[in-house]
Amino acid sequence: MIGSAAILGKAERERIAAAIGRAEAGTSGEIMVLVAASAGLYRSPSLALALALGLAAPWPLILFTDLGAGEIALAQAALVLGSLLLTLNRTLRVALTPRRWRHARAHEAARREFFAHGLTGTRGHTGVLIYVALAERYAEIVADKGVRTRIEDERWHAIVADLLGAAGRGALGEGLIAAVDRVGAVLASALPGRRGDNQLPNRVIVID
Repeated sequence: MIGSAAILGKAERERIAAAIGRAEAGTSGEIMVLVAASAGLYRSPSLALALALGLAAPWPLILFTDLGAGEIALAQAALVLGSLLLTLNRTLRVALTPRRWRHARAHEAARREFFAHGLTGTRGHTGVLIYVALAERYAEIVADKGVRTRIEDERWHAIVADLLGAAGRGALGEGLIAAVDRVGAVLASALPGRRGDNQLPNRVIVID
């Protein structure tokens, strides 16, 4: 399992938090950053693979070997067990899952985290979540209705693309700081203002 410190070090998290503070200084928007090692456990594909191997294994043994029924059953069980042990590795489980399913799971997780962390409870509904799921190589910017009425979702696409590019180069921290700066600039243009209190903490949430 990847630890939170391995995903983003303390110094990087502090720099991102500082970037959030700067970005919010000129807008009524509230920004939060959340990075997840993975958006899901993906047990279904590994179970499906084990089932398929278990069902297929006996036939070549029956057709091309002289093994008895008991030996075939043991070989079948060993193959299924080996498959399940291999897929204990999260990277392999994710790789076995179709890309479309992975992105759908990450999209659902982004919205779940958006609600779970209070981003719908800000005054004026101006919460914005920058969400990254590392295993899925997925990022999304989720905005509340007070932001969406002023800013079209397409405005975030280039920011997300650059963030994913930075993460792919191993520069996740720098990519997040740049994303926060750019999101802050978009918010300041569409939702200018200066609020005396900070409704959400300026920190990076890491889920490992």
